[in-house]
Amino acid sequence: CLFAKSLFKNKVSCQSSVVSSHRLFSTTKICWNIMPAWVIDKYGANDVLRFTKNAAFPIINYPNEVIVKVCAAGLNPLDVSMRGGYGAATLSMKRDPLTIKQAGMEFPLILGRDVSGVIMECGLDVKYFKARDEVCAAIPPWKQGSFAEFVVLSGNEISLKPKSLSHVEAASLPYVANTAWSALVNTGGLNKDNCAKKRILILGGSGGVGTFAIQMVKAWGGHVTVTCSQNAERFVRGLGADHVVDYTAGPVDESLRALEKFDLILDNIGGDTERWALDLLKPWTGAKYVTLVTPFLQNTDLLGIADGMLQSAATMGRKALKHLAKGVHYRWGFFAPSGPALDDIREMVDAGQIRPVVEEIFNFSEVPKAFEKMEKGHARGKTVVQISNPGDEF
Repeated sequence: CLFAKSLFKNKVSCQSSVVSSHRLFSTTKICWNIMPAWVIDKYGANDVLRFTKNAAFPIINYPNEVIVKVCAAGLNPLDVSMRGGYGAATLSMKRDPLTIKQAGMEFPLILGRDVSGVIMECGLDVKYFKARDEVCAAIPPWKQGSFAEFVVLSGNEISLKPKSLSHVEAASLPYVANTAWSALVNTGGLNKDNCAKKRILILGGSGGVGTFAIQMVKAWGGHVTVTCSQNAERFVRGLGADHVVDYTAGPVDESLRALEKFDLILDNIGGDTERWALDLLKPWTGAKYVTLVTPFLQNTDLLGIADGMLQSAATMGRKALKHLAKGVHYRWGFFAPSGPALDDIREMVDAGQIRPVVEEIFNFSEVPKAFEKMEKGHARGKTVVQISNPGDEF
C-alpha cells in the first residue's frame, strides 16, 4: 500500500549519499521520475502547447550540473519564436552535434528561458552552490526550459538570487540581463569604469531588454536616449531615461538627427533602422552600433547549417567593412548565458541600482494565456509565470 502511494506521488525513496563533508552525486533522500510541465510535440501556433504530468524528470549528466526546483519562470519573445520552429536547425545541431538521433528527437520540448528557484541536487564538481540555495539563471535555448517543475542547469549558468527580490521578480531578469550584458559589455565594450558621460541610444526601450539596458547604463553614469511610443514615455523616464523620442509622432530618424551624436546604439527593433541609425554615431571615435535583430538563425533554418553560417558571415563582414570605412563599427549582439555576469547584476540589484520590471504574472495553469499576451507585443517589462512555492520540495 505504501509503495503504491509512493508511485502515485511519482517519488521513490532512495539512500542518501552524503558522506562526511564531501558531496557525492546524490544529495537528496528523494528521487523523482516524472514531473508536471508544459511541452510541445511539434512546432506551430499556441495550440501546440500541451500540459502533462508525465514529463521526464531532468537528470544530472555532467558533474558541474545542478537540478533546480522551479519557483517562477519568465517568458520572452524567443519562446514564442521557438514554439514556431525558429532556430530549429541550429539548436538541433547543438543538441546533437554528430546527428546521431533522428529528426524531431527534441520533442517533447519544454520552453522557457528564465528561471528562479531552489537547488535540489548538485553534481560532483559543483563547489560554489549547495542544496537549498535560491538561484536564478538564463537557460540556453538548446536545453529544456523552465515551464516545468524542475530543470537541470550548468553551475556556470546560475547565480544566487538577489536577496532583495522574490522569485517572481528574480525570474524577470536573467535572460534580458544576460542579453543586455552581452550586447553592451561583451560586444559594445561598455563597463562601469568607461561609461560615464557616454551617450547611449536604445532603439525600442520599453521591452524587457530595453528596460534593463536603461537601468544598467544609468547605474554606470551614462546618458540614455530612448525611442518608444508616447504612452511609454513616463514609464521609461521612471527607469532613468534622460531623453525620449516618440516614434509615433513622425519620422524617428529625423528627430534623432537633431540630437548630438552617440557613442553606442543598441537596436532592439531591426528592420530598416540600419539604413539610418549608423549615421547617428560619432565617426572615428570607436562608436559602435549593436543590433540584437540578426539573420543568423533564419539563415541556418533556410539554408542549412553550413550554408547558413557562410551566408551570415558574408553579410556581417560586408556590413562591417562598409561602415568601418565611415568610421563607425557595426556589430551583431547575441544572448549569452553567464552566471558570472548575473553575479555582477545581483550586486547592482541589491544595491538598488536596478529593479525588475514585471508587467503581468500568470499561474502555471495559464501558460498558454501568457504566450497569447506575449504575441500581442508592445510589452512594458516582463511576463512571468509562477510555477511553485520555494518551500514545497522540502
